[in-house]
Amino acid sequence: MKPIDMIATDINCEDLGLSRLCLMENAGKSLSDEVAKLSTYTFSKPVKIAIFTGSGGNGGDGFVAARHLLNRGFEIEIFMLSPLENIKSADARKNIEILMNLTPRFSRLEINYIDSIEDLEKISIAKSTSFSEHIILDGILGTGIKGKLKKKVKKVIEIINESNALKISIDVPSGMNPENGVIEDVAIKPDYTLTFHNIKSGIKKADEELIGGIITSDIGIPIEAQIFLGKGDLLRLKKRDSYSHKGKNGKILIVGGNEDYTGAPSIAALSSISTGTDIVYIATPETASLAIKSYSPDFIVKPLKGDYLNPNNLDDILTIVEEVDAVLLGPGSGLNKETGTLFNILASKIKKPIVIDADGLKLIDLSLIKDREDIIITPHLFEFKSFFSKIISEKSLKTEFEDIDLKFDNLSHEKLMDKLAIFQKIVKDIKGTVILKGKNDLIFKGNKLRVNKTGNQGMTVGGTGDSLAGIAVSLLSQDLSSFDAGGLSTYLNGRAGDLAMEKYGNGFRASQLSEFLGYLMKGN
Repeated sequence: MKPIDMIATDINCEDLGLSRLCLMENAGKSLSDEVAKLSTYTFSKPVKIAIFTGSGGNGGDGFVAARHLLNRGFEIEIFMLSPLENIKSADARKNIEILMNLTPRFSRLEINYIDSIEDLEKISIAKSTSFSEHIILDGILGTGIKGKLKKKVKKVIEIINESNALKISIDVPSGMNPENGVIEDVAIKPDYTLTFHNIKSGIKKADEELIGGIITSDIGIPIEAQIFLGKGDLLRLKKRDSYSHKGKNGKILIVGGNEDYTGAPSIAALSSISTGTDIVYIATPETASLAIKSYSPDFIVKPLKGDYLNPNNLDDILTIVEEVDAVLLGPGSGLNKETGTLFNILASKIKKPIVIDADGLKLIDLSLIKDREDIIITPHLFEFKSFFSKIISEKSLKTEFEDIDLKFDNLSHEKLMDKLAIFQKIVKDIKGTVILKGKNDLIFKGNKLRVNKTGNQGMTVGGTGDSLAGIAVSLLSQDLSSFDAGGLSTYLNGRAGDLAMEKYGNGFRASQLSEFLGYLMKGN
């Protein structure tokens, strides 16, 4: 599991009513249990434990463990490398405050602040090489480490590594990149690394001698917290560089529209801009261009010759493709045979990430896109059956699909798994991401699955699917993977629908979803 996946899962637990404070308590208790076991195996009596903490959640796990270990008879000495006001995690602050409140101290607890290099003289337990009956818990750095370490942190790590104490790193050895296991400067050399819920990707990649023995501890995170999309998934968005220029944060092209359907590409464009894309081009027939321009001055509308999209437009469209980061095909294009010819040529020629939506799903041949990982398709159930009809027939699943629906409420575990397995048999044959739209949106990529529960019955209004496609292509243009972009787009679109329902009731319009997207992108 990548560190970002674990952090997102922690936050998404809150949507289920499981607080991060509760998870920290579970992690700290699990840590204390494992430390007590290791102490019993290694030493003849309870020993002194030094806990080193930084500004993140790992330190909070250490604070909780300290409380439980005190009750087991251990002597605890805490070395805080960050003052209380600099601890980023509110839950970690709460737990050190609990320990600070233990005065006068009947427990064998000492808390030290390491503010400067000079304060390193306080670290007697780690500096001494004559003590063997000691344990050091490393909770200095978490998953956000990058590059060179601060002098104080580096020196503390070097002191710890010189000690003969039994060393246990919390989640990942401090100084090691949690994504790839690389050590750019120095890192703790633990006897054991205790990781929670799932082993981090960097731990799997690192040399065994750099991580010691691996202990994985369950802290009560349900599998649903990994599968259901939530606020935590917003962390997947790339942070903007304050020095970035126009177009640096995504440029997209929407190919769609005709004289009868001008709203679909416009709604998609509004949602794209509202989720952070810098520049939106819309390539559309001349007969639709004026109407689409009138929707917003923010669109760059490129009129194409003809009453509908056709192969004669190919060169003009490919010229724009060279300027953008991602492309959306299909909204409001209509089902003209020549439009289908154009779309199939585009699907084979465009090498940028693509979202295929609406009429594009009815016109594009699956075989042209099935081997591409940077594709997102966005069917509802009827479109899914049509788009994958050839695979359904090949796999003799026609009978199962005749009566299948997307109703999952109150299904037993077995029936839910059986129903999902039918869809998985189909989508595993393509490498891209499939968003199957419904009351609960299902996002598939190979064997991976996410579920979105946001949204409401008001989203049956026309155009909400175009909004979803616009968000998806926007996120693709901002360097998200097709799976992350596909999942997060359903969450944002559904949450926008929920806020629109609160404000407008069932009468909200799909074009109004864009009002709420910027607010949601901030993490609200």
